[in-house]
Amino acid sequence: MPNSDEKSTKLVRWVTIDEEYAGQRIDNFLLTQLKGLPRSRIYSMVRKGEVRVNKGRIKANYRIAAGDSIRIPPVRVAERTEPVVPSRLIAELESSILYEDDRLLVLNKPSGVAVHGGSGLSWGVIEALRASKVKRHYLELVHRIDRDTSGCLMLAKRRSALRTLHEQLRASSGDCGESGVKKRYLALVKGSWPKADKRITYPLRKNTLKSGERLVRVTDDGKEAISLFETRKRFAKATLMQVDVITGRTHQIRVHAAHHGFPLACDNKYGDAEFDAELKKMGLKRLFLHASELNLVHPYTNEKLQIRAPLPKMLNQILERLSDT
Repeated sequence: MPNSDEKSTKLVRWVTIDEEYAGQRIDNFLLTQLKGLPRSRIYSMVRKGEVRVNKGRIKANYRIAAGDSIRIPPVRVAERTEPVVPSRLIAELESSILYEDDRLLVLNKPSGVAVHGGSGLSWGVIEALRASKVKRHYLELVHRIDRDTSGCLMLAKRRSALRTLHEQLRASSGDCGESGVKKRYLALVKGSWPKADKRITYPLRKNTLKSGERLVRVTDDGKEAISLFETRKRFAKATLMQVDVITGRTHQIRVHAAHHGFPLACDNKYGDAEFDAELKKMGLKRLFLHASELNLVHPYTNEKLQIRAPLPKMLNQILERLSDT
């Protein structure tokens, strides 16, 4: 008998792939079909030949094609209790949508909300929007921004759109012309950023602690990371910077700025405690980093899109108070 927390699919299923899902790896496809099944079990099923494509054996990295017939064996899948997302958050996110059509959704993500659940969090943006009364057939994150960062976040509403947008993101990481997604941020840093220091290229390495917390360091053997910093406004003890990211490494702007000697305001991982204390007295209660603009090519129409997220009220108020000092 199945455990009380498991459900059993008793019959073999055959699934025919349509064009929308073509190009996806078989292991990732099975994860969506058998929600709750560990990835290790899926690899075992593929390795043993329990999963077949067009009646033949395949490897876990096989990319499915339109017309493929996939055999999915009977399995026991752990029941997953869907997280209960606060209705207030769902309403806030729905009202924060900057752009939406049948293939793409761009959200002005609030600071303090993770993009997805995990590491002790029951839910994030993706779970909240999936729980919304506004029903969307398909919804996946195109990229991520830090929990404490606000601003533009892309979600795909079709698998084909996700593939196209990922191709654009890969193109943009090559520091090349018009083909990639251009991501622009606004950041407040400590001190007076030198005019000449525009291109920061410190290589970065990510470390994940046992607690799940991620810390990033500059190391010679780290991954390539490129940030373009440009001064927008100077204050007595701080500088408002516009930052274009060429690569999309974890905590890239925060670590680049801090390592260069100009940490971001109210950065609880890489910041300056004395600087942060002054800004907290002015009313700053969050990281001053905002994904202010996205430039991309629409994944279906090929139209060039420029989507902007207005600076949150709290951040505007801090800039006004800094101007008065």
